[in-house]
This record gives sequence, C-alpha cells and structure tokens, in this order.
Amino acid sequence: MRIIKSIQNRIYEIRGERVMLDFDLAALYQVETRVLNQAVKRNISRFPKDFMFRLTPTEWEGIRSQAVTAYNGQTSMPSQFVIASQAKRNTKVTPYAFTEQGVAMLSGILNSDKAIAMNIAIMRAFVEIRRVLIQETDLREQLKQIKERIGEHDVQLNQLYDALENLLDEKAMEKKWEERERIGFKASK
Repeated sequence: MRIIKSIQNRIYEIRGERVMLDFDLAALYQVETRVLNQAVKRNISRFPKDFMFRLTPTEWEGIRSQAVTAYNGQTSMPSQFVIASQAKRNTKVTPYAFTEQGVAMLSGILNSDKAIAMNIAIMRAFVEIRRVLIQETDLREQLKQIKERIGEHDVQLNQLYDALENLLDEKAMEKKWEERERIGFKASK
C-alpha cells in the first residue's frame, strides 16, 4: 500500500490526462532516465501521442514547482530527491509524460523482474485513483439530488404556510367582533 501511495504522488494531471513523468518512471524501474527514453525511442511506434507526449516548458515549470512542494511535505522523500533526479537532466529538454496506456506499453519494452513488478504496482495506483474519482462523482450526484429535494421541500413548506395563514385569516373573519377574545389587561371584578 505504501508503494501505491508513493506512485500516486508521482501522478500528475496534465492536458486533462493523468500522467507519470519519465524520470519518475525511471526511478521506480531503477534505471536511468536516458536508458528508459532510449528504450522508448527504439520502440517509438508503440507510443502514439495519446500514450506519450513531451511537456511544454510552461507545463514543465508548473510540474517542477508542484513536485518540489509535494516532496517538501513528505519526510520519507525530501525535496532533494527531485533536485537529485533532475541534476543530470538537460534543462533545455523537457521530460516525457506517459499516460496510463503509455505506462502499460512500457511493460512490453522493459522486461526485468523489477520493471514487471513495478508496472503492476503502477497499474494498481491508476486503478485506485480512478476508483476514488468515481466515488467522488457519486457523492456529488447524491449531494445534487439532496439539494434538489430540499429545494422542493422549501416550496412545499411555503405552500403549507400560505394555506395555514389563509385558513387562520378565514377563521378570524368568521368570528364576529363582539365574540372575539379580548386582549390586554383585564381588571378583576
């Protein structure tokens, strides 16, 4: 479970897709980033644009600041991890982002036992994220239905109050002025 949490912390949302970056995948697979990217380039036909894409410099800056912030909050992975993993990277070249399908395709080109085991864990992390998102959607729908019911109840209650008020006004009008109970101070006889 701990490894799945660690993997989930390395999943970002970019361009409406949940992705993992090449250097994070390389760290999980325990290979160098350049080795991972070389393997991908040798098998580039397996990685269409919806499986893998290169980040723009703007996206990369945003992710880099998120990563440092996220890792600062964790005692098990200090911010130096991000800095160290990026120390050898050419700063002018942005990382590749792999979608869930791209990560699954990596399992076909990285055949070590560690890579296979890690790929299974990564797939479980993506499935867990999807399950949580589905639950959130269900909760939102339930809250929406409750809000609609409450709105309907407010209308119905207002109608009841109006009807009761009309009934009370009609009863008050039926009594003759002399028959009405007097209010105020009454002198005892």
